[in-house]
Amino acid sequence: MITGSIVALVTPMIPDTMEVDWDGLKRLVEWHIEEGTDAIVAVGTTGESPTLDVQEHMATIASIVEDANGRVPVIAGTGANSTREAIEWTRRAQQAGADACLLVAPYYNKPTQEGLYQHYKAINDKCGIPILIYNIPGRSVIDMSVETMARLFELKNIIGVKDATGDLTRVDKTLIINGVRYNH
Repeated sequence: MITGSIVALVTPMIPDTMEVDWDGLKRLVEWHIEEGTDAIVAVGTTGESPTLDVQEHMATIASIVEDANGRVPVIAGTGANSTREAIEWTRRAQQAGADACLLVAPYYNKPTQEGLYQHYKAINDKCGIPILIYNIPGRSVIDMSVETMARLFELKNIIGVKDATGDLTRVDKTLIINGVRYNH
């Protein structure tokens, strides 16, 4: 179970070259662990996922997993608007040793609620790592309904949701839908 204070880790960059600052990244992971951070999100949108290429993205996840060395769970940002790409990135993060993955709703595509379900279901079915759904309509241009989240919650690898709608009433709706309490 992943609980507590979870940091969306920035990926430090070297200003002159715009390359990942690997030493700075290691120091940042160490600092968070020493300060009591309970889990680290590697290469979410705070970690510059939109600006890193695939090799940098995967190398950053692997580096954070290695630096954390099992002391705190590492949640890898592996979301993409392409289902095949999200599956590939999720598999690679799992192979690197990530404890879970955070997958943003497919951005720009504006899938239907059924399309969202099928996207996450495909990833769930093709990968064996715990998955956190990331619902951020301000960035992905689609808001996943609570009902779709509940359907996804029935899948074996879906363990939670990061809901960035700012609507606090959704918490109660997410926990109890049609009289069924979801406490997976």
